[in-house]
This record gives sequence, C-alpha cells and structure tokens, in this order.
Amino acid sequence: MFTGIIQAVGRIRDNEEIGDGLRIHVEAPELGLDTVKIGDSIAINGACMTVVEVDEKKFKVEVSAESLSKTAGLDGWGYVNLEKAMRLGDRLDGHIVSGHVDGVGEVDAFEKVAESYRLVVRCPMKLAKFLAYKGSVAINGVSLTINEVEDTPAGTRISINLIPHTFEHTSFKYTKKRDLVNVEVDTVARYIERMYSLTEHK
Repeated sequence: MFTGIIQAVGRIRDNEEIGDGLRIHVEAPELGLDTVKIGDSIAINGACMTVVEVDEKKFKVEVSAESLSKTAGLDGWGYVNLEKAMRLGDRLDGHIVSGHVDGVGEVDAFEKVAESYRLVVRCPMKLAKFLAYKGSVAINGVSLTINEVEDTPAGTRISINLIPHTFEHTSFKYTKKRDLVNVEVDTVARYIERMYSLTEHK
C-alpha cells in the first residue's frame, strides 16, 4: 500500500534480461535505502515492485513481461518516481494507492501557468468511469487531483494542476508532450463502480 507522496526521484541506470522479463537497476541514494531489505515493496513510477538486491545507493527489482506490457517507463533508462510501502501508523497525506497500474496514458499537454504547471493526460477509455472532477488519480505514482475531465473518441482527457513543490520533487520536471505515463484510478472509485454494477444486475 502506498500514498502517492513521492519520497525520491531515482534513475534506472541499467537493466538485464531474465527470461522474458527484466532485472532493472535503480540508483536511489536519496530514498533512504538503509531501511530497505530484500523482499520489501517499492513503487517505481506507480508500479509496485519487489526488491531483490539492495545496498546504500541502489536497488534491483525483477519485472515480468506481463508488467512490462501493462506499464510505461520501466523498460528503459531514465528518471523515475519512488515511494517505499507504507508502514502501519504512517500518515496518509495523499490517497490510497495500491501500486497496480490500471492503464497507460499519454501526455497531451504540459505547460507552465503562472507559478504552477498544467498537465493534461489522455487516458484509455476503459478508465473513464473512474475519473471524475475533483477526484483522485495517481500518475506515475504521484497522488493528484483532477481539475477537468473531457471524454473524447480517442480517450478521456484529464487536466491536473501541479504546484511548484510537486514539479520540483518528482520526475514531472523531465516530462514532455507525448510521454507515456502510468495511471492508477482511485481505489474507492473502483469499489463504488463494482457495487453499482452488481446493483444494476439485480
């Protein structure tokens, strides 16, 4: 379980093939790896992964072919958002994030507006029912609030306002138009949709 509050920006420095998947090497000296052990969970761009090797500056995880096919940003080298799993008693400053990516979106626009930044992401249409005005969403593992929702034939476009702190302390400072991003819908919205669908069929 995660909160969507990013603890550090790391960097994928290398990867190696293991069967049809990858073992990725993440450099993360600012994450506080002294408290991380083998078997712990770390969200990488919003995707929950299990640590298989760790030292004070870097860690390694193994990513299956299935995970690679359902996510973005794990099969290449570059900057990634990192969050260690919650511990019982931790504050929930963002929203409940499972680390299970629901779909891959595409950045339609990313621009500075006054002191903040406007991020527009086109999400798969299958996620439309979970995306609502002022609802929560995790983009590349970051807990964000949706400001606008627009359904189009090409998918659902959501507009998000990023404050300067979020921009500076996440990998969004490296984001550009047409980048692919991992999208996880709000867990509460997922359960509400499920309950509603069961009620409809009674």
